[in-house]
Amino acid sequence: MSVFALGLNHTSAPLDLRGRFAFTLEQLAPTLLRFQDQVGAPQRRRTAAAEAAILSTCNRTELYVAGDADMVRPAVDWLAQVGGVGSATLMDHSYVVEGGDAARHAFRVASGLDSMVLGEPQILGQLKQAVREADQAGTLGTTLHQLFQRSFSVAKEVRSSTEIGSHSISMAAASVRLAAQLFENLADLRVLLVGAGEMIELVGTHFAAKGPKSISVANRTLERGEKLATHLGAEAFRLADLPDRLHEFDAVISCTASSLPLIGLGAVERALKKRRHKPMFMVDLAVPRDIEQEVAQLDDVYLYTVDDLSKLVQTAGEKRQAAVQQAEAIIETGVQSFVHWLGQRHTVPLIQALHQQADSWRQAELQRARKLLAKGEDIDSVLDALARGLTQKMLHGAMAELNGSDGEQRLQMAQTVSRLFLRGSAKTPGLRADALGDEADS
Repeated sequence: MSVFALGLNHTSAPLDLRGRFAFTLEQLAPTLLRFQDQVGAPQRRRTAAAEAAILSTCNRTELYVAGDADMVRPAVDWLAQVGGVGSATLMDHSYVVEGGDAARHAFRVASGLDSMVLGEPQILGQLKQAVREADQAGTLGTTLHQLFQRSFSVAKEVRSSTEIGSHSISMAAASVRLAAQLFENLADLRVLLVGAGEMIELVGTHFAAKGPKSISVANRTLERGEKLATHLGAEAFRLADLPDRLHEFDAVISCTASSLPLIGLGAVERALKKRRHKPMFMVDLAVPRDIEQEVAQLDDVYLYTVDDLSKLVQTAGEKRQAAVQQAEAIIETGVQSFVHWLGQRHTVPLIQALHQQADSWRQAELQRARKLLAKGEDIDSVLDALARGLTQKMLHGAMAELNGSDGEQRLQMAQTVSRLFLRGSAKTPGLRADALGDEADS
């Protein structure tokens, strides 16, 4: 069983390419099942289906797999096809990490060390949701379950043992900070929030704390929009009414799960005309984009994407570096523990086979002993024969390997046999290649 992660994020791929690989929560289960059928299914003839989970956020899409080691290339081809790009293009902007490196990557992601915003807490919740979706889809097996549960534990320890979280600036806070740099007084702003998800709720909470003139929520489902609006003391309206009302707002922050842009160039141009070209501040936190890229070319619009906000969330200083080093040490301990567990998993079939073989020997010798007792044989002689029979069966394989090897190979075999069978002895005899022949044959 091999573990690997295939992904692309804000450091490896541009925004529009990441948008091709963005999945909504509703898309995760059917996508994972397609992966098992198209990539993981062939190995069912040998073992169980490949385990798989997908993490998809505005900054990353990652496919985690536990299966055969030769599945990496088929997984790359499959994901490239899903995104509608060539495999070479995907490889140019993605990364593949395997084994312990895959665990280290997952632990860093969960702990917020691989995020655009260092130490941001949202990613842990998003990872937990991704695991729940994979579990419900039936694609989460023992290996990935262990990987992710350990990542959650590591992330919790990083949070509680270091100051990594105190040095993070959320994307929501960064949006407000950027608006404050462009407008003299946030109290004069009319703010529009497009969407009603977790990110928009965070943005709305940060803006509400600044006391803007008004906050409105535009959402496809009015009921959900009204729920958020009530929480923020805002107004809610349907997304369908957005084109007619866009001109009313000075700041527009959008983050939905739409696969196509919701705010086009034409709509913004008409809004600017009605505003007499009074500037508009727009933030597109969605992947794929909610706001057409061409909008950024308009003179009176300040449009920022999730990638643009990265400049605002960079932090530095000795405390940050110390926190990162502490977190990396915690993560490394977790990685070694997972690698050890994974290595033990590889020996499970051998251990099971050894138990089965030993039980078969035991049954055979017991059956033989019962027959001798039924014939009236002396009980002590029967027990001695039983013990001798078991001993001979246990030693037969080791003796055969010793007799069948020679030279350096025989010396190594002798050392292995010594470790296996003489561990409890007070003294282990010295081993010489030239003397093993007589000992093994005696």
